[in-house]
Amino acid sequence: MATFAYARVSRADMTTANQRLEIETAGYQVDYWYVDEGVSGKVSAVQRPQFVKMLAQIRDGERLVVTKLDRLGRDAQDVGATIKLLAARKIEVVVLQLGKLDLASPAGKLMLTMLAAVAEMERDLLIERTYAGLERAKAEGKTLGRTPKTTPAQQEIMREAYAEGATVSALAREYCVSRATVLSIVKTVVA
Repeated sequence: MATFAYARVSRADMTTANQRLEIETAGYQVDYWYVDEGVSGKVSAVQRPQFVKMLAQIRDGERLVVTKLDRLGRDAQDVGATIKLLAARKIEVVVLQLGKLDLASPAGKLMLTMLAAVAEMERDLLIERTYAGLERAKAEGKTLGRTPKTTPAQQEIMREAYAEGATVSALAREYCVSRATVLSIVKTVVA
């Protein structure tokens, strides 16, 4: 029976090294490692490239090890569907965070449902706090988003030049910006 390990991080600048170390420290001899980097937990497990690859290789009755439940998904439905899919193939799912709990058993299903619901709630609260922070920043007059590539004075000059017949390409070269940037500035002249 082969042992598979799956790790995931949300951003490409993050690393799965801690997850690998945690699995190895727990004493698992992993035969096959699968890692999705830069893949959000919002993406369902069966849409993640490496998870899909792993599903194609893992055979019925083998073992899958992950460090935490949220590596399998962020919401209760996705985690539940993933566990159900694996349980139907008699694949043992080991979640280090949960200890030695059979997720296919009635007690395991209950624990899984509760933990997945808590993880989903945490994610929803994080989104809520993010939006509240953005609203507060707007109320304080802070400018959100990317820093403009041109000053308001340059934008006005570009609009006037465009109205007088200057081309978008010429303005883009002159101000060292993309054509799309110029178009977004001069669109008020066009309309």
